[in-house]
Amino acid sequence: MYFSYLTSHISYLLFTIFAAMRILKRIFKGLLWFFGLILLLLAGFGLYVYSISDAKPPEIKDQHLAGESRIDVDSNLHTFHNSWLRQNRSGLYEMYLQGDGFERGVAFGKLGKELVRFQEQAFTNEIQRMIPSKKYLKFLKYVVGFMNRDLAEYVIKEYQDEIYGVSLSASEKFNWIGTNYSRQLNYHAAHDIGHALANMMLVGCTSFATWNEKSQDSQLIVGRNFDFYVGDEFARNKIVAFYNPTKGYKFMSVTWGGFTGVVSGMNVKGLTVTINANKSSIPYGAATPVSLVAREILQYASNIKEAVAIAKKRKMFVSESFLVSSASDNKAVVIEKTPTDLDVYVSGTSSIQCTNHYQGTLLGKQNLNQEQMKNSASVYRYVRLKELMDATVKNTPERTAEILRDHMGLHNTDIGLTNEKAMNQFIAHHSVIFEPKKLLVWVSTSPWQEGRYICYDLNKMFALDMRLMQQDNDEAALEIKEDTFMHTAAFQNVQRYLYLENELKYKRPIDPSEIIRINPVYYDSYRIAGDEYVKEGKKDSALLAYKKALTLEIATEGERESIAEKIKRINTLR
Repeated sequence: MYFSYLTSHISYLLFTIFAAMRILKRIFKGLLWFFGLILLLLAGFGLYVYSISDAKPPEIKDQHLAGESRIDVDSNLHTFHNSWLRQNRSGLYEMYLQGDGFERGVAFGKLGKELVRFQEQAFTNEIQRMIPSKKYLKFLKYVVGFMNRDLAEYVIKEYQDEIYGVSLSASEKFNWIGTNYSRQLNYHAAHDIGHALANMMLVGCTSFATWNEKSQDSQLIVGRNFDFYVGDEFARNKIVAFYNPTKGYKFMSVTWGGFTGVVSGMNVKGLTVTINANKSSIPYGAATPVSLVAREILQYASNIKEAVAIAKKRKMFVSESFLVSSASDNKAVVIEKTPTDLDVYVSGTSSIQCTNHYQGTLLGKQNLNQEQMKNSASVYRYVRLKELMDATVKNTPERTAEILRDHMGLHNTDIGLTNEKAMNQFIAHHSVIFEPKKLLVWVSTSPWQEGRYICYDLNKMFALDMRLMQQDNDEAALEIKEDTFMHTAAFQNVQRYLYLENELKYKRPIDPSEIIRINPVYYDSYRIAGDEYVKEGKKDSALLAYKKALTLEIATEGERESIAEKIKRINTLR
């Protein structure tokens, strides 16, 4: 009886086990199919990303210009059909481009081939310094390629043609990043991707304008610092470009090798455009790069109304402010734009200021903008700018240069050299001053905005006979003299401080006491010194340095919190 009972239970158990095994087999088989499908989808997605990571160039019916060569008149002057490039006595490159999009692009590439290649090398060197892993760089290539998979759809055909024309002279050595055209196209969106993905804010610019009773002779005057920093090499070769397009208005802009977008410029109608970055959310797809929106405004708008209309019809994936001034309107406004909204800020006075936050009622209250105002250096720099402007009875180009060169804090207090809260942070790629009614523009010479401001008259530049190109063509009598600060011991300290900072970027040791000595009221000198003391195992010295940093004018709340965290970490380990 017991044996029969046991046998039946064993049979039941075996039956249950076999049934469970059949069920597990089906589940396992289902899981295999599921994971196989997932892997197949991932592989398909990977192939898709790989296939779209390189943008297809536009169709150009007549490409005979691509096979032609520039003429080297001498080592300093090059011509290509009716376009030319030369370097002036102050080190600025001057370039004149004429024709349709493709013709201008080819001319840019042929004339400035060395500049295009140098610029890309400088840019990639800095990227590789920040991201030394080749595998991660390759991965980022596909991430950016996926994000910008539809980028060409948001770039008008004329600018696609122009960028393609430039790309024909780019170096093949960077094909590990992408094709020549794909790279040059994506570089125009680098600013947008950088400050949107990581809120890197590589562009923390300052711009302002005065007119009527705020300016001498009631002239509309615009000043701007383009504080865009991607390493010293990137800022070395500045180009003052004069465009004579087949369609639209003639204009000038300050640019660099291979870049056809606009960050600072003026057209022959006396309309100027400068851009200032604002805090953005993470983008999830392509849109028109900010610099190409500014370019379209400059080329096709003659007044503020037309500029606003162009800005409205272009989709952007980052937030930006465009300070637009117009000779015909005799005023300046700030076009504030996000990926979803647009507002036009009008100051209501005869002056306007713009740093890196929104001022209008529509966008000023947005959470991201409120965060930017609370945590960044933008509001402090805005208040300091207004303080300097309020102290100016009648603005002039010379006074504008003084404001743009100012490196002090509120109430003229010393906040340390290179502080982000100052007008002059000693990182400016370029600084520009415009007088739109007279069509005059002043462009800074190195270093930063400390050197002379060279003046150009757009009327004369666009009437210039190429045979005169071997002569200096700037308005020498109108140039603004170099800053006297260049001849002080403090300026030498700036240069030494930046050298030491650069040494740290390449993980080379520095003397912490020296960096404090040469920039003694700058909070970051003490933060750097503290970090070096930590490496040396000198916790007490590090603690003193960090605590001193907290007593000084710190640029952002994020940096303040980071220093406080370092102090907390040391105290915890004691």
